[in-house]
Amino acid sequence: MTTTKHLTHVDEAGEASMVDVGAKPVQRRRAVAEGFFRAAPQALDLVESGRVPKGEALAVARLAGIQAAKACDRIIPLCHALPLDHVAVRFERTDPGSLRIEAEAAATARTGVEMEALTAVAAAALALWDMTKAVDRDLAIDGIRLLVKEKSDF
Repeated sequence: MTTTKHLTHVDEAGEASMVDVGAKPVQRRRAVAEGFFRAAPQALDLVESGRVPKGEALAVARLAGIQAAKACDRIIPLCHALPLDHVAVRFERTDPGSLRIEAEAAATARTGVEMEALTAVAAAALALWDMTKAVDRDLAIDGIRLLVKEKSDF
């Protein structure tokens, strides 16, 4: 059975448009995303120890993720500008050649923060790539996905 669902980001003329969220209630919204930065174990050792030639890779990546979440509406065309209450970016070595990046975003708003969390992960991973490319030419970013999307009333 086929059902037709109205696409929320397309107007009556079939053109991309920003969703009107004005009638939605203001709620506490939270999202968590993850992704993986893959590099040679020796390169990740340098990242974790703060000895990458370009400097403190994790600090730069954390700030890049936070900054990207705050600028999501300027990066992703149809995202709403949100007054973010919180953004956190965390790193965890999951195996010798893999660093897990987790980003959490929260806001009290009319629309969710999943794009902000996902964008934070992507930007943090790209910053790690930029910081690490001089010591390892075989880098990869993968597995970026949304883990949690929730909302709650006050």
